[in-house]
Amino acid sequence: MVQYFDEISPSLGKWIERQHVFWVATAPLSGDGHVNVSPKGGEGMFHIVNPRQVWYEDLTGSGVETVSHLRENGRITVMFNAFEGPPRILRLYGRGTVYEFSTPEFNALVPPESRKPGTRAIILVDVHKVGTSCGYAVPFFDFKSHRNRLLTWAAKKEALDVNSDAHTGFSALVDGLKRYWATKNLKSLDGLTGLTCAPYAEDGFAVNKEAIAYKPDNEKVKNQRAYFTGALVQGGMNIMIGFSLGVAAASFYLRKSH
Repeated sequence: MVQYFDEISPSLGKWIERQHVFWVATAPLSGDGHVNVSPKGGEGMFHIVNPRQVWYEDLTGSGVETVSHLRENGRITVMFNAFEGPPRILRLYGRGTVYEFSTPEFNALVPPESRKPGTRAIILVDVHKVGTSCGYAVPFFDFKSHRNRLLTWAAKKEALDVNSDAHTGFSALVDGLKRYWATKNLKSLDGLTGLTCAPYAEDGFAVNKEAIAYKPDNEKVKNQRAYFTGALVQGGMNIMIGFSLGVAAASFYLRKSH
């Protein structure tokens, strides 16, 4: 039977801390917009500040829907399921705030040494209603382990940034994490604003154990930097060639018309 509460009780808080996965739901204001539901996992990702406030580390993904929707309207629902023991579904209804990587609020909650590789923002939720229901139809599952593929991928990207910053002072020319943010995480499916400052932050990434395990050689960084620099040069040459051809065509037309 459904029950509603004004805040997270101590017993519900302890139950939440034992869960390995949760879901986040947000939506744009537009009736034609895409409603988003995202699964979240990872050890130590979700935190209860007090009975009416929670936050979690928002890892890098191919989309940025949650961040974009919260910037527009703030509405968010976080849901947990019991996959073992007594059945339960728990929802946290609230208003979410986004704090991007390198902002003072982000740094206060996530010191560099404890940040997970790939974390691009903090999602802070002010909870105004807690709902529990039976969950009788949710099946049993046995937890095996957390996946680490996303963390490993992000650590490799960050290591490229760290290596490039150390040798050139300019990481935008390598295929690192900040470049990924700048190309994949600026807009939602509906064109709403996503990340605004993290891709351009002057703060570097802390060298964590995952990044230490992956140390790109200078040759790879140099090749990537040469590739992107070459692309910029080639783009400029193409513009100049196109401009010159345009001028020549215009001159020929003017001569013919006279």
